[in-house]
Amino acid sequence: MEKISISTSKQSQLVNITEELGSFLARNADKNWTNGFICVFCPHTTCGVTINEGYDPDVRKDISDFLASLVPTDWGFLHSEGNSDAHIKASLMGSHCLVPVENGRMALGKWQLVYMCEFDGPRLRTLQLSFIRAE
Repeated sequence: MEKISISTSKQSQLVNITEELGSFLARNADKNWTNGFICVFCPHTTCGVTINEGYDPDVRKDISDFLASLVPTDWGFLHSEGNSDAHIKASLMGSHCLVPVENGRMALGKWQLVYMCEFDGPRLRTLQLSFIRAE
C-alpha cells in the first residue's frame, strides 16, 4: 500500500487525482501490474472519492452545488462540531473506488477522471492506494 497527500484549498471542492494515480502505476512499473484495479481509499470521514466527467468543469461545480442544496450546513444536525454536512456528503460520495487497469494503463472512459471530494477543507488529506491483480 502507498499513501499520497492531497492539499485542498477550499471548503468544498473536487480535486482531480487521475495524474497521481498514473504516477502510482509508473512508480511501480517494475512490479508488472498489467491487468487489475487501482484501489483508492480515503481514510477520512469528511471527504470521499468518485469517478466522473473531467471534460466540462461545470460538472464538478454542479456536483458540489447539488450536494450543498441536498445537504445544507444549517439542517439541524445532532452532531454539533460544525462539519456535520461534510460527513453526510462524504458518505454519499463513498470512501473508495476501483480504477480498472488494462495492459498497464488506466482504462477509464473517454471523459472520466478520478476525484477526491473535499467537504471540510481546506486541509491536507491522505489517500491510500493499492493494486489488485486480475490476470
